[in-house]
Amino acid sequence: PTSMNQISNRLLKNFRLRSTPTRQEILHLFLKKDYALSHSDIESEIAENIDRVTVYRTLKTFFDRGLIHKVLDDGGSLKYALCTNSCSETEHRHEHVHFKCTGCGQTNCLDVEIPMVKLPKGYFAREVNLLIQGTCQNCSR
Repeated sequence: PTSMNQISNRLLKNFRLRSTPTRQEILHLFLKKDYALSHSDIESEIAENIDRVTVYRTLKTFFDRGLIHKVLDDGGSLKYALCTNSCSETEHRHEHVHFKCTGCGQTNCLDVEIPMVKLPKGYFAREVNLLIQGTCQNCSR
């Protein structure tokens, strides 16, 4: 079986990023969790010797390279999730639905396409986000 280190090393290499202990640790966290993580979620889970600025820079680098994408939640706070499709430095493609559970509070990427929205004349979409709130499959049992 492929180890977490092998997976994260391959991902970092694919996105032309040098492998560092901090990048490894943050990437392992994204690989372990199947929901979007906020900056504070990440800070609370990683080694205490990694400072806030390093976490911020790592997230920015991951985002800029197309490794993670931003997920907005109902409170307007920013979370991040691994990109599941062919994202790159030049383009993020995330026309999928994000679902926030009102029970556990987790925000997940769903493999559900956002329906086409016809904008009025003169309006041009640069980014489309759709957040649905309700109860996830774990909480509705």
